[in-house]
Amino acid sequence: MHIVFQILFIALLVFSVWFFTRNVKRIARNIKLGRPKTINDRPNERWRNVFLLAFGQKKMFNKPLVGVLHFFVYVGFVIINIEVLEILLDGAFGKHRLFSVAGGLYSFLINAFEILAFLVLASCAIFLVRRNIYKVKRLNTPDLNGWPKTDANAILTTEIILMALFLTMDACDTLLQVRGFGEYGQTITGNFAISQYIQPIFSGFSNESLEMIERSCWWLHIVGILAFLNYLPYSKHLHILLAFPNSYYARLTPEGEMDNMPEIQNEVLYAMQPELAPTEAPAEKINFGAKDVTDLTWKNLMDAYSCTECGRCSSECPANQTGKALSPRLIMMKTRDRVEEIGKTIDEKGKWEDDGKSLLRDYISEEELRACTTCNACVEACPVSIEPLDIILQLRRYLVMEESNAPAEWNSMFSNIETNFAPWKFSPDDRDKWTTEIN
Repeated sequence: MHIVFQILFIALLVFSVWFFTRNVKRIARNIKLGRPKTINDRPNERWRNVFLLAFGQKKMFNKPLVGVLHFFVYVGFVIINIEVLEILLDGAFGKHRLFSVAGGLYSFLINAFEILAFLVLASCAIFLVRRNIYKVKRLNTPDLNGWPKTDANAILTTEIILMALFLTMDACDTLLQVRGFGEYGQTITGNFAISQYIQPIFSGFSNESLEMIERSCWWLHIVGILAFLNYLPYSKHLHILLAFPNSYYARLTPEGEMDNMPEIQNEVLYAMQPELAPTEAPAEKINFGAKDVTDLTWKNLMDAYSCTECGRCSSECPANQTGKALSPRLIMMKTRDRVEEIGKTIDEKGKWEDDGKSLLRDYISEEELRACTTCNACVEACPVSIEPLDIILQLRRYLVMEESNAPAEWNSMFSNIETNFAPWKFSPDDRDKWTTEIN
């Protein structure tokens, strides 16, 4: 019977890895739909960002309680998965607690894993209460209605179940060790830090019942982890993986510094020094700004996939807090939805065919874009340095420069800058005239 379960386990593992790899390739392809952008400067500072923002969770601690709870979940998720390695090897080779030969070190590690598992369980329970009972405002806004809210609750519930299965498995296992039952009696590890308090629940069960519970927890635990792994690409929790590259490629220049287009800068230069203007028209049409996700950069699209939907950006946005239509979180969610839609079309038809829709207007409205004050509060608040503002600016640039679509007040200012080199409607020669009238 062992060999049957062994074959079944290996088949499940191979399928899970294949399916996960397939989804990773799909997401990588979708991100590459964006325009090229070279980001390879100041590598030391970039690695520093990875350790501080992704590994160290630095920005999460701006809200201390949430930061500590999230740290428990994060560390627990990373370290407990070391224990999963033993489960994988046990399943592949048909063994039981393969690493127990390490003796005291093994007991120390499992005790640490159990404490972390309990902290993860408790933290996820608190997060569920915050979302559904206490109803924290930034986690209960209209932009999270439907799937986003269900997704968050499902993940938290799944993590609680996985940790409970792990602790129950250990409790039954150690009981069977004490009783000397079968292969369990051949491995004596002693009781563990948390599961020993669960043992009384199962102490009256027969050996066969305990074995069935332990094996069921073992299978459900590993199947749950493999299912979670393959659920990540469809969930906001993809940030567990993408937070690291996204932190590496985060902006290092001052957040208030906007990316200028050389073509626009040259136009200003040519207006001031006409003799430098080229005599021939450019070989290719220059597109100003972005209308759809394919006009954005690959870094913008990675930002969209890295979004944790935590809402810190929207809770800090002055436009959002004063009732405007803008929600930086929703900007990222809509961008990701549009990329996914294009990706599905490519999967179905083998190539991208224009569907008559675009990110601008079909997903993100002009009202949202014009509500932005470009204050950068959203970028500053994001735990992994996502930049909703960069997407907003590129869409707004398209409206203004490609469609000449701007409020009358803006157009008046643009016209004055173009003709008078200042927002005010008077000649540059008269700009300092007021100084002669001081006396």
